[in-house]
Amino acid sequence: MPVLNIAITLIVVGVLMWLVNNYIPMASSIKSILNAVVVIAVVVWVLKAWGVWPDLQQYRLPR
Repeated sequence: MPVLNIAITLIVVGVLMWLVNNYIPMASSIKSILNAVVVIAVVVWVLKAWGVWPDLQQYRLPR
């Protein structure tokens, strides 16, 4: 996936999160959870887009 597409997607997600945080009234705890979920989803998406995620799935935790 080209870097330009990733950058545009990150900018769009950032602007949408800014709009949600500033213009939709909700409790701060819900905003924090929403922000954390979006950040985790975006990080996983970027790792998959760069091809790093399949390498991470090969690691197993010892018992």
